Amino acid sequence: MGRGAASSSEAGTISTEGLLHLSVVYVVWSSTYLAIRVAVREGSGFPPLAMVSTRLLLASGLLLALGSLSKSRVRPGGRELAVVGASGVLLWAGGNGLVTWAEQNAPSGYSALIVASAPIWVALMQFVADGRPPTPKLIAALAVGFAGVGILTSPSLTSGPGPRPLDTLALLLAAACWGAGSLLQSRNRVGMTSVVSSGYQQLFGGLTMALASLASGEPSPTPGVGPLLAWGYLVVFGSVLAFTSYVKALKLLPTDIAMTYAYVNPVLAVLLGAAILHEQVTGWTFAGMAFIVLGVAGVFREGGGPRNGAVRRAQQ
Repeated sequence: MGRGAASSSEAGTISTEGLLHLSVVYVVWSSTYLAIRVAVREGSGFPPLAMVSTRLLLASGLLLALGSLSKSRVRPGGRELAVVGASGVLLWAGGNGLVTWAEQNAPSGYSALIVASAPIWVALMQFVADGRPPTPKLIAALAVGFAGVGILTSPSLTSGPGPRPLDTLALLLAAACWGAGSLLQSRNRVGMTSVVSSGYQQLFGGLTMALASLASGEPSPTPGVGPLLAWGYLVVFGSVLAFTSYVKALKLLPTDIAMTYAYVNPVLAVLLGAAILHEQVTGWTFAGMAFIVLGVAGVFREGGGPRNGAVRRAQQ
């Protein structure tokens, strides 16, 4: 963080430019779940693994080009390559790949709410890895968050309406993958900028998804205009524009304000899905949303979450 940004945060002032960048993060990252749904739902002509791989490979090239143009170091060392490679596979192939696969059937708002539990998974994994017990307040926050997941998923695990159980399982696994990838990244710092490291992470994730697409025998993509526009939106806005805005927001705003996307994005995603795709919003949805957001807020408040923003890739 630059000296000016640091002094601004310490003085308690709020940067207007920082808030503008944060508003971009709110809107764009909230809408990526909607764009994924449009790109891969039944009849779109876009196989999910092929959609993810092509999106990530193109976005990685754009991010690495941005890093090169800004005179950042783009050549990683051996250890750095291992870190961004492993975390990239977890975050992008395991996380984003599973979400994209699930959204062939699962509503975008529902998917966003399940994925919003990623900071809760991070907190749980941190204490398991450290071998130390969490505080009573953090235990309560974890319990509230996971209760929200249970409330949200209970209709899909019974005979009631909702996504298939397999879709729900994929989304839960995606959140856990993002938690593991975020924890790996936060504990193994690299000397590259956030833009460059994200470029390499998406490169490794894209290559993994390309291999998975070939191995599974997916048909060649034949997307219509709508799915193709959604794919382009994910590349340019989701992976590049919103990410660079988030990096700038972190520099210009106090971390606690920048991290509010973790509470805002799932709520906006539900509203966008209902307004544009007419996705069903029920009492289960609102109850699960409230519990998950409260749980995430409690995790951040007690210091058990990724306050450095490591889970930001999950929102792309």
